Amino acid sequence: MADYRIFKRKIYSQMLQWKQERQGKTALLIKGARRVGKSTIAEEFARHEYKSYIIVDFADAPSALWEAVANISDRNYFFTQLQFIYGVKLYERESVIIFDEIQKSPKTRQAIKYLVKDHRYDYIETGSLLSIKKNTKNIVIPSEETRITMYPMDYEEFRWAMGDTATVSLLEEALRNRNPLGDAVCRQLMRDFRLYMLVGGMPQAVNTYLDTNNLSDVDKEKREIIELYLDDFIKIDPSGKASRLFSAIPSELTKNASRYQVTSVLGRSEDKETLDELLRGLEDSLTVNFAHHVDDPNVGLPLNTDYNQYKMFVADTGLFVTLAFWDKSVTENIIYQKLLSDKMSANLGYVYENIVAQVLTATGNRLFYHTWPSETSNHNYEVDFILSRGAKIWPIEVKSSGYKSHKSLDLFCKKFSDRIGDRYLVYTKDLRRDEQTLLIPTCMTMHL
Repeated sequence: MADYRIFKRKIYSQMLQWKQERQGKTALLIKGARRVGKSTIAEEFARHEYKSYIIVDFADAPSALWEAVANISDRNYFFTQLQFIYGVKLYERESVIIFDEIQKSPKTRQAIKYLVKDHRYDYIETGSLLSIKKNTKNIVIPSEETRITMYPMDYEEFRWAMGDTATVSLLEEALRNRNPLGDAVCRQLMRDFRLYMLVGGMPQAVNTYLDTNNLSDVDKEKREIIELYLDDFIKIDPSGKASRLFSAIPSELTKNASRYQVTSVLGRSEDKETLDELLRGLEDSLTVNFAHHVDDPNVGLPLNTDYNQYKMFVADTGLFVTLAFWDKSVTENIIYQKLLSDKMSANLGYVYENIVAQVLTATGNRLFYHTWPSETSNHNYEVDFILSRGAKIWPIEVKSSGYKSHKSLDLFCKKFSDRIGDRYLVYTKDLRRDEQTLLIPTCMTMHL
């Protein structure tokens, strides 16, 4: 096995902007799911941008550290102790202290206000489950935080890891100029994109793929990450309900229902307060992406949103694929190869819907969808995603194949014709136009 690689991540530029603009007037808080690369990027940034740094890992802290934290109000004592404990000299305005897994030390997080005011050093916090009750109980959350979210590696970061720095920018150019790729090129590009869907964007999984080129080995790594998530859910919800809600995401999506059906997973209806707390815990973990139903699609989508009607997606599609085959102890290479070559007989529409949800979230979009009943049958029509752009909305329908029919999209655009800007069918074939609808390959989604 090669040494664990340090991958190029786009969040680095956001961190640099924080350092240059805020000049130590706020701490930087990096939120993200576990194993998404927060600690790695924080240390990489500290190594390159500061004269010295200390990493305080609250998940594996020596007893001397907890003694120092207990006396954190005495800044001189606290900084002296840190330097002795970690054997690192700090330099005023030239050093950074990284508080890793800050949620495990609420007292330290509360003290950020005073550490920032002291202004001797810069501070970077990393954490997940940051607003869970037990992690914020009896503390005042500091306002002196600049908060950014770290997501799994996006497709461009994945291509960079593969040694390809050209493809994603060329896809953007092709979409902007409405240039078809050609069938043969599109097939290869979609195969590359499906590899990203299967491996996912968790650095640990990407590293294993680069080491072994074996998707079953990658699957084992992804299972370890999922087990870690399930363990976390048990800690915040000993009843196991949060774990069950997470594990059921693939099965709930395959039902093609208009919402995530909690009762089918938990067996009975939960009281609203309990359910809301479970859902907040899942959302706070950043392991899932929620799409909410918008009742009256228009600019200002949150104004018309039904927050009791939602769909849930796994934040990383590579993990989603592994979760979908959780009935096996490991997903064999033959299944992965069939998925990679797009030859699985099962309907994989939900995998494509999950990756589009992931891509749209990573590019700064909140997720909304719309369903409505047919006037002539029991069938429901659905537009998978709706984006707000300027004074118009952009509806998106997702297909798992080259199937060009888009009846739901057409009816939606007719129903809300005065609000529609661009309209998209995201599918697996080449870019083309079908009257007013632009059909684009899934690998172009990040450029919408």
